[in-house]
Amino acid sequence: MERSEMHQFLPYAWFRGECVPFETAKVSIATHALHYGTAAFGGMRAIPDPQKEDTILLFRADRHARRLSQSARLLLTDLSESTVTNALESIIRANRPLKPIYLRPFVYTSDLGIAPRLHNIETDFFIYCIELGDYLSPEGVTCRFSSWSRQEDSSLPLRGKISGAYITSSLAKTEAVLSGYDEALLLNSKGKVCEASGMNIFIVRDGNLITPGVDQDILEGITRASVIEIAKSMDIKVIERPLDKTELFISDEVFLTGTAAKITPIRQIESTKFSSKRPLMSLLREKLINITEGRDPNYEHWLTRIEL
Repeated sequence: MERSEMHQFLPYAWFRGECVPFETAKVSIATHALHYGTAAFGGMRAIPDPQKEDTILLFRADRHARRLSQSARLLLTDLSESTVTNALESIIRANRPLKPIYLRPFVYTSDLGIAPRLHNIETDFFIYCIELGDYLSPEGVTCRFSSWSRQEDSSLPLRGKISGAYITSSLAKTEAVLSGYDEALLLNSKGKVCEASGMNIFIVRDGNLITPGVDQDILEGITRASVIEIAKSMDIKVIERPLDKTELFISDEVFLTGTAAKITPIRQIESTKFSSKRPLMSLLREKLINITEGRDPNYEHWLTRIEL
């Protein structure tokens, strides 16, 4: 389960176009997005550079900024990628983090009206930061299949991280934890394996890396895309296709990916336990750690270095 439910918020947030003390960044109880889920968010990680003082490494900031900008477009809101990246750099410099952090950029309808709509409505954008180590245990998690199904793209714009969509994740996660598991696995409306409550899923069979494709109502995860690209560069065959529930039970390895989760192994699904030997996942995780810590020059372009 999550390593800690107590969050250490950093002193400054980005709110209404400037850095302000976290405690003063407040919204009204009548805020439109609070009532209707008319918001979209991102999740990003940044760490102090292990090799250079007063430098913060932000992982794939351009991809995160692009996805949030695209999510905003689904809400009929204009939020440029440069607005996101400039705010990220400002908030990191203001907070001067000494530990790994998680950044939550959030675009939302800030209007105080009561009509459920996206036209003729005020919007805004904020960012806050928390200290974050391991979201899930790096030793592995236990999972169950949820009784809740992932939404369809025909009912919700699943290409964005729309906040209202996460009611399903919340229901599934709570169901899993209250029944003795760490995490939930969701099927889509066609009965195929989709994702976890907030992570993408991969399996390993016969040396191949297999994951549900973007046509399976998954979130287009940035860590997912990174793992696929890394695997291909290491001559690991990657297959994106529908996954049946029973395939997971007979897989050689099963693991989750996400900004918060990074690469986390699944050690048990319901009554099926998996081997603690995970050679392919371990190889990918080590590679990803080296990249995020700035130790792999071939992936330097994935990092944004912010000097404090």
